Amino acid sequence: MKIRKAVIPCAGLGTRFLPATKATPKEMLPIVDVPMIQYIVEEAVASGIQDIVIITGRNKDSIVDHFDYSFEIESTLDKKGNSELADVSRRIAKLCNIMTIRQKNPMGLGHAVLCAEPIIGNEPFAVLLGDDLIDAKVPCTRQLIDIAEREKASVVGVMEVAESEVSKYGIIGGDKIDDRLTRVRTMVEKPSATEAPSRLAVPGRYVLMPSIFDELRKTKPGKGGEIQLTDGLKSLAEHEKLFAYAFEGIRYDTGDRMGYLDATMAFALKRPELAAGVRALMEKHLKASGGIR
Repeated sequence: MKIRKAVIPCAGLGTRFLPATKATPKEMLPIVDVPMIQYIVEEAVASGIQDIVIITGRNKDSIVDHFDYSFEIESTLDKKGNSELADVSRRIAKLCNIMTIRQKNPMGLGHAVLCAEPIIGNEPFAVLLGDDLIDAKVPCTRQLIDIAEREKASVVGVMEVAESEVSKYGIIGGDKIDDRLTRVRTMVEKPSATEAPSRLAVPGRYVLMPSIFDELRKTKPGKGGEIQLTDGLKSLAEHEKLFAYAFEGIRYDTGDRMGYLDATMAFALKRPELAAGVRALMEKHLKASGGIR
């Protein structure tokens, strides 16, 4: 079993980032100078993915354009003797095969994944959400693929969250196999603290068997009136193996303003040419606000 395809749902409206997302897709907002979506695609490629299906919505064409060649930019840079920067643009277009499907109505994550079935077919595949960055030595998706290939079953990535945070996520419940692996028996979408079967949350990484499509076709609208992937996975777990793996890495919720700022600072500090300047700016602003004395 080889997993070579991935789905990246990008059809959301991005309302938490208005007014920036009124005309710009949330997934194209930069972490320093790299759009969020590029980090997600690079994770998939580093995990061995060859074909990526991006689920888009209206006004999201710039996502597709980003992964195409830009003759005007590249030729202009070449003529100016800046071929190194032109190659940065070309490299993005060479990353992998990008295909798109439009989700015509915002009917939820489960529906977005189901939209990819004509391209995915009867193959296992990965799902990476476009506003979750995970910084890890071994790409998070690769970690899940390794478990999926070993167990020949679907796997969701999980992380432990505070009790006050469980209502923001799909939460799994099940039988612990070891420190990182759990056999999933149930899943609940955005439960209250009293309803949550655990504190293990699914932040946005999955490797799924194609049988999930049958479950999603049967799934009725749930939380928020949408077809939830969590509900489809709960049904899947009732009659075939589903595992949860506590991945190694740092996750940033870049769909949230504070998470976005956190990721921007963290990724900037990882850049040798920027780190010293970023630290100096942080100290300057902290002093100006009274945070450092």
